[in-house]
Amino acid sequence: MNAVLEALYFRHACKKFDPERTIPEETIREIMEAAHISPSSFGLQPWKFLVISDHALRREMRPLCWDQPQVTDCSHLVVILTRREKTLKPGSEHMRRVFAMRGFNEEQLRAYYKRIENYYWQELIPYMNFFAWGSKQCYIALADIMAAAAASKVDSCPLEGFDKSALDHFLHEKLPDEMADDFSVAVLCALGYRHPDWQQPARARLPFEEVVRFV
Repeated sequence: MNAVLEALYFRHACKKFDPERTIPEETIREIMEAAHISPSSFGLQPWKFLVISDHALRREMRPLCWDQPQVTDCSHLVVILTRREKTLKPGSEHMRRVFAMRGFNEEQLRAYYKRIENYYWQELIPYMNFFAWGSKQCYIALADIMAAAAASKVDSCPLEGFDKSALDHFLHEKLPDEMADDFSVAVLCALGYRHPDWQQPARARLPFEEVVRFV
């Protein structure tokens, strides 16, 4: 079995973390490097990752997250933010910066802006809004975070159960320099170590042959 598959077999959605155990700094940085290098559509990286270890802040967040104990009992809570529409429009400062790193000249920029603009308005908007599109990209990074954590024998639990409007407002108020008006919460991920009393349930999956078809 290859190392990635072995790590994924280790991974479960941990429902009970050991609040006494903390992920070493080197390990959490390696896990978040997996998020940093994750792929995204057009390479736009429409995200930011807030890695919150502050217990007081997480205690305040917990009621906004359906009072889930993972929020406070984990070692680090990763808040994955997606960019709002204004920063993803062709010609925005964020988009120019991303493409400048790729060495695009002005002519290439204009051509790429046109390509993206056509995609946004002809393909994307009829089916979903910018937040939904940005969140799709963030879930790629979420998967990489969980896989990298599992490779280091760190447990994880993705969390979609939260009051989005309330959590956005809370973080904008508490962390204005990080949130500004450019970001909105897409999903959370608790990271830490499972409690010694926690017994992970058996993994239940539909048969391989039913969900994977070679054609």
